[in-house]
Amino acid sequence: MSVEVGQRVPDVPLVSVDRKAVRLVELLGPPTVLVFFPGAFTGVCTKEACTFRDTMSEFNSIKAQVVGISVDSPFAQKAFVEANGLNFPMYSDFSRHAVRAFGIEDPNFGGGLLPGVAKRSVFVVDRDGVVRWRWISDNPGVEPDYAAVAEAVKTLS
Repeated sequence: MSVEVGQRVPDVPLVSVDRKAVRLVELLGPPTVLVFFPGAFTGVCTKEACTFRDTMSEFNSIKAQVVGISVDSPFAQKAFVEANGLNFPMYSDFSRHAVRAFGIEDPNFGGGLLPGVAKRSVFVVDRDGVVRWRWISDNPGVEPDYAAVAEAVKTLS
């Protein structure tokens, strides 16, 4: 079962692109957009990451942050950030604690060849770590409604 609106985000371990251990709750404070990607360097994930990159000024203007998470290794994450000039942090959930705790693990990605990646998902979290909006796709080729994400964040300001 996935994390629902009104629930606190799970306190799960992640790894930064610099290979530093961090807990998800340590990243919270300002309103936060948690963006779960199936995999770095895939076409739709790259487009989604670049869309968030290109709209960061909108999030910055309302003092919100974007945090990307995928099960890719920190090494792949770092290369993905550098290759795409991403201006928000990416974290590795290589151990899959986050995708399982959020209830968004995709057992059928790639026709079942690459099970265990995150379903493409977005969670908007308030200052107290409570989910105020969420979107989860069963189709990894579908991107979130970016305007809806921005509107959800604006309601927290």
